[in-house]
Amino acid sequence: MTPTPDEDFPPPPGSASAQPELHDPLPSRRALLLLGALLAVLWLGVLGLRDLVPTDEGRYAEIPREMVASGDWVTPRLDGFKYFEKPPLQYWATAASYEVFGIGQWQARLWTGLTGLFGIAFTAFAGCRLWGRRVGLYAGAVLASCVYWLAMGHINTLDMGVSACLGGSLLSFLLAQRDGATARAQRGWMLACWGFMGLSLLSKGLIGLAFPGMTLVLYTLWSRDWGLWRRLHILPGLLVLLVIALPWHVLVQQRNPEFFDFYFIYQQFDRFATPDLSRPGPWYYFIPILLLGIMPWLGALFPALARSVGRALMTPERETPGSLRTRRVLLVWAVFIFVFFSASHSKLPSYVLPMFPALALLVGEYLAHARRRALGWQFALWALLSVAAALGFTQLWRAGNSVTPGALYQRYGWWLEVTAALGLLGSLAAWRFERRGRRSLAVLSLAGCMVLGLTVATQAFQILGRTASTRDVVRAIRPWLRAGQPFYTVGTYDQTLPFYLRRKVTVVGYRGELDFGIRQQPGLWVPTLHDFAARWRADRLPLAFMPAGELGALRALHLPLLVVDSTPRYVVVARPDQDYGAAASQAREHLPAAWNPGLGAASHQDRQP
Repeated sequence: MTPTPDEDFPPPPGSASAQPELHDPLPSRRALLLLGALLAVLWLGVLGLRDLVPTDEGRYAEIPREMVASGDWVTPRLDGFKYFEKPPLQYWATAASYEVFGIGQWQARLWTGLTGLFGIAFTAFAGCRLWGRRVGLYAGAVLASCVYWLAMGHINTLDMGVSACLGGSLLSFLLAQRDGATARAQRGWMLACWGFMGLSLLSKGLIGLAFPGMTLVLYTLWSRDWGLWRRLHILPGLLVLLVIALPWHVLVQQRNPEFFDFYFIYQQFDRFATPDLSRPGPWYYFIPILLLGIMPWLGALFPALARSVGRALMTPERETPGSLRTRRVLLVWAVFIFVFFSASHSKLPSYVLPMFPALALLVGEYLAHARRRALGWQFALWALLSVAAALGFTQLWRAGNSVTPGALYQRYGWWLEVTAALGLLGSLAAWRFERRGRRSLAVLSLAGCMVLGLTVATQAFQILGRTASTRDVVRAIRPWLRAGQPFYTVGTYDQTLPFYLRRKVTVVGYRGELDFGIRQQPGLWVPTLHDFAARWRADRLPLAFMPAGELGALRALHLPLLVVDSTPRYVVVARPDQDYGAAASQAREHLPAAWNPGLGAASHQDRQP
């Protein structure tokens, strides 16, 4: 099948909407392969350049590390505690990455990076098959250069993985139901759709069924296409889904009887319907996130949606019975996800990420069929926004505080100026190419400059992220570290600390997200400072990590303490009356005098660093 430029209303030959296709040749296949290879190298090559930061990045690096260390790939654990908030697909993928490549930062982000690239490639492929090569190229370029998709493709969270799997289910469904698909292709793509739904279930739970299912129901009600349900290959599809998703759920329930109530009832339903997790937000919470996340294609978003809604609401004069209205499916998908999370009592910015492949297809289709020179104002708009951003970044120092000084924010701001400059350069080039009727060069120029600029912005975040990560802390205290020694974290739990230590720690006086696991395994934690004090006096070679504000509470207990490292956020203390070895003794000699009190009667306390 050769896709038409518009599946509902093909433009007549020579019309204005057809002009970009007639007068703007696409890059050659070799050029496109080269661009794709360069994108993959850049996308994956920077995964390990930044430190992991709390909370998600440390958590989703540490849980797989503990799987590898324990050999138990069924029951997820965080710092030794059972952790059933999320299913295990990303844990497994990251643990496999550790097994093959070793434990490290880029290995921890590899699944996120690969699924982000997969989402781009599959969106481009689906666009080609549904609406032609031009739409596929533009849709892939749009998704690759969206602020939100690129940023989330380099942050170790679950959201990119589940978005790629959900996008896979949506796009497979569209490919299965497209006009002209053979019976074999329809069956194959529908089984792929069911398979992606199973992977989505293993990525982030029941939304893997809810989003595709509700999209199908709402589309059917809108289009009254009841025959669509006979083309879903439900029985073999359910078998594929169950083979993928069911075994882990059965095994983990058998080994942990408490799993069902916490995972399904609390995590999947209560957190949506109740404000228990303290993540509220107004009804418009996701609007600014969507507008920022779709940049630099903000100017194209509203015309694309208007065009798509207009086409979706109309009925073609000649419509093949049972043909799928692709725009309707994409609109239903995007709107349902937006409304679903807007209605939730628990909101996080990344929740709307699964919308973006659908939006990229709609924007790509609009870019391919807009009248010649019609996009000039949109590229000019992004040029103005880039200039405004460049001016705003000069004031980033005002965000400084006692923990992260304004000077660091300003250093980051100078790198963001590079991003703004590349955005301006790309938009001016795109404007010029658009004026000359070279739309493909216009789209690729803006997309390419933004991929480079946003890569600079994400990697330069290390300037700020380094102050939140514990990587430097672990480096500083390495002379004091010994195998098997007691290591406490008092009044906090920094998710990056166990990962960089390559070991579990003992939590003191803190529950947080570990609350469920603590209730199941209370012997793994220390509930009060007085309990900690008894252990500290009895332990051999203990270390304790804590927020800087906790130091006064420990002084009040008259514990023997020596500060071995201190940052604006954290303090690490050791027992000054024990021998941590020659390396630690040498390092102790180089501590500031205020950190190293004498060892007399009053010496078992340290002074404020």
